[in-house]
Amino acid sequence: MSRNAIIFHGTGARPEYLWYQWLAMRLEARGYTVSLPHLPGINVEPIDAFLPRALEAHAYDEDTVVVGHSGGAALILALLERLDVTVAQVVLVAGYSTPPNDNEEPVLRPAYDWDAIRSHARDLWFVNSVVDPYGCDAAQGRVLLDRLGGTLVVRPEGHFEVATLDLVDRIVG
Repeated sequence: MSRNAIIFHGTGARPEYLWYQWLAMRLEARGYTVSLPHLPGINVEPIDAFLPRALEAHAYDEDTVVVGHSGGAALILALLERLDVTVAQVVLVAGYSTPPNDNEEPVLRPAYDWDAIRSHARDLWFVNSVVDPYGCDAAQGRVLLDRLGGTLVVRPEGHFEVATLDLVDRIVG
């Protein structure tokens, strides 16, 4: 089995920020081939213009694990709508599907095909915080859980802007 993982950073971030490279190294040590793309257009360009490039840039199959943080998590929702395969696992950290605050959110779709999203992920995890300063909070996680099923983990850890994130390392199968 050839396992691969794709880690999508959040709005305004880069692959070398936060816990992204740390998680990539942990997954590589466990036998994953990891992609950690730099996406400067995430949550800057409208999702319909940005999405085709994100889809074409990576190979998705039944052994793929997709992890996204904040704006990267919102991007994954749109990706899952359009995939033609079911990926092994999806982990959305500080994910959201509706505007979490007063900022413009071009990464969001006006409406989602929740059945399509659900059908393209075998295992869904949502990691949200009760104290997220940007509004990507436990209520947002609950909306995702209610619409998609899966597992919601709620922690008091802000926006998960830390150097390591053991919880996500433990979640990824």
